Amino acid sequence: MFQYNGRTKHVFLKGPGCQWHKRSKNGRCTLATMSSTGVDGHLQKRCPPHPISDPVVLRLVNSSSLCVGRVEVLHRHEWGTVCGDSWDEEDATVVCQQLGCGMVVSAPDAAWFGQGCNAVWLDDVNCTGREDTLLNCLARPWGTHSCDHGEDACVVCSDSSSHHTAIHTSPTELRLVNGPNRCSGRVEVMHDHQWGTVCDDDWSFPDASVVCRQLGCGTAVSAFGGAHFGQGSGPIWLDNVQCSGTEAALSECLARPWGVNNCDHGEDASVICTGTATNTPARLRLENGPSHCAGRVEVLYHHQWGTVCDHGWSLAEAAVVCRELGCGTAISAPGSAHFGQGSGRIWLDNVNCTGGEATLSECPARPWGSNSCDHREDAGVVCSDADTLERRPLRLANGSNSCLGRVEVFHDQKWGTVCDDTWDLHDAAVVCRQLGCGVALSAPGSAHFGPGADPIWLDGIHCTGTESALTECELSNWGEHNCGHSEDASVVCSGTNPLQVRVKDGPGPCAGQVEVLYNATWHRVCGSSWSLLEAGVVCRQLGCGPAQSAPVRAQLRQGDGHALLKGLSCRGTESLLLECQQREMGPGPCRQGFTAGVVCTEQKDLIQSCSVLAGLLGMGAMLCGTLLVLYLWTRCGRRAGRSPDKPLIQKTEDTGTSSEA
Repeated sequence: MFQYNGRTKHVFLKGPGCQWHKRSKNGRCTLATMSSTGVDGHLQKRCPPHPISDPVVLRLVNSSSLCVGRVEVLHRHEWGTVCGDSWDEEDATVVCQQLGCGMVVSAPDAAWFGQGCNAVWLDDVNCTGREDTLLNCLARPWGTHSCDHGEDACVVCSDSSSHHTAIHTSPTELRLVNGPNRCSGRVEVMHDHQWGTVCDDDWSFPDASVVCRQLGCGTAVSAFGGAHFGQGSGPIWLDNVQCSGTEAALSECLARPWGVNNCDHGEDASVICTGTATNTPARLRLENGPSHCAGRVEVLYHHQWGTVCDHGWSLAEAAVVCRELGCGTAISAPGSAHFGQGSGRIWLDNVNCTGGEATLSECPARPWGSNSCDHREDAGVVCSDADTLERRPLRLANGSNSCLGRVEVFHDQKWGTVCDDTWDLHDAAVVCRQLGCGVALSAPGSAHFGPGADPIWLDGIHCTGTESALTECELSNWGEHNCGHSEDASVVCSGTNPLQVRVKDGPGPCAGQVEVLYNATWHRVCGSSWSLLEAGVVCRQLGCGPAQSAPVRAQLRQGDGHALLKGLSCRGTESLLLECQQREMGPGPCRQGFTAGVVCTEQKDLIQSCSVLAGLLGMGAMLCGTLLVLYLWTRCGRRAGRSPDKPLIQKTEDTGTSSEA
């Protein structure tokens, strides 16, 4: 054990190949001069220099920036972590300086950015903050530690926003050139209307896997550097690309900013894919229409539903969709989000069918995820299926999404509302089922989503809740009613992706960081417009008491920087967060970078308060009872103390007096 700058460090030294020395000249043994040997008492054992002398054997991983994350060091050709024992801002300062990431912001430990794997290389790191590299700091010998990965050290540097970040939230067009086929060659990406190459720094098999997946070219076979398929020309757009291998597009991976690199075209990255994209047609559906044969076109790719851009969309493409779904022939091919804007990925663009294909997957199109669209250009289809004509169209209007709002039905070529007389959850269940919107959560009346416009088509609806369409329920005659639009009926359905809510990293079930389940993924919520109104709805949905505060905090954990949920805005009267959902809601970059939290009153606190009140009332009742008993006892005691003859004497005297009179 020895002390340096007032901090005690334990170093255990054993093993051959080292010689004992008195204290070194500067009074310390650094990482660069220690191996698995150490100090005993006042003697210090100096070992041969560590074979790794390159200071750039350090990285921060598992975040959206290369200047934020879990600290990892390279030793014996293997990356390993650093234990958080005695980890502080002096140690983190050296890491930030070594990586050129500015000043230290914080030095979290306890695996704040997730647990690493493989070795824990360093423990009890002790820097003064003035060292050039982490290797110049004091520490235990390599691999000697008393930690597990739950204690991995982490760093947040000040330049985290200006260094290596995700390339873009929307997929970038990609191609492989100069190879034997479209699934092998030099990787090139489109940026600023110009094709450019990718540098092979950090280029690896996971990166190649993402390229092959995005191009629909099967799986990766090889990930070459050194301009394996010849040198490109023009800009080198990307460098230090780091993918986990699970991303759907290269633009979801970490990399330096566009055009920032230290490469030449002799380092162009390349890929060889199997070229055997799956022969199974992509699943297809029509959403947000009056039936399963009319609506917004959506395809399933990489386990995620996404839309189709309307560029080049025509009756030929619609005919293929109708054929694939067994919905007859195509009647129309509307674009411009005719059936509402979708969410999530836009998987296909520039689809070009002849009209004779059996499935949409057979039609030529840009690579999966490559597009120049937004959801205002989502393609739709209306097929001739008789089922579309048998059922009267139905929609939910004036809600924040297509699965909640004012109920409107189409009759006599005109949309009209439904009166809330007898309207209940059974009727709402049928509406949700007919629209493919999950289950009914509530059936509000009194124009909950605002009054509609004439006509009012239906009144006195009676459903059992098992019907497949509203027109199968017991109805009055069309247009007969005794209502005004202040009585318009509404529905709140769970939707295909119900917004479940939970709190994390808090002291209890009613306080913490808010997380919302959206498209089967838990997302934290952007705090840029977060207020007590939204917090109140969250508390209500969690079954907690009223909201006490709506705190926001800087996001630090993995994924928060590029996956915060935006677009929630509540009035404060809603029962469910689902009712606050906005059409433009979805995960994306949060401008201020703060995540939303909530502190609700816990029910146990309310119960305790009620228990105290009940106790006080009980004590008051007991006191009143005691006073009543004392009063009655005193009154009865006075009467009992009187002579029993007195009333008779008084009566006799009264009688005598009367006789004399």
